[in-house]
Amino acid sequence: MPKYVIERAIPGIGAAKPAELQAISQKSCSVLNELGPEVQWVHSYVTGDKIYCIYQAVNAELVREHARRGGFPADSVAAVAAVIDPATAEA
Repeated sequence: MPKYVIERAIPGIGAAKPAELQAISQKSCSVLNELGPEVQWVHSYVTGDKIYCIYQAVNAELVREHARRGGFPADSVAAVAAVIDPATAEA
């Protein structure tokens, strides 16, 4: 399945309490269960005012549908063209 990076602008999210992050995660998982196996949440990075999520999905529209149903912003949904890391320099 293609991989996507989703940028979600949520002011102050970096100061969220663990219970708040847990509630957001639970809502996301609930919506994913409704949508089925064609969209999967890999993990997310929480920063000061944004969450950057990594998803696998059959298409970007399914990622956007997850955001709509969950009430999450999806300010940017970008398909991953390649993944590089320090090992890439040695190839």
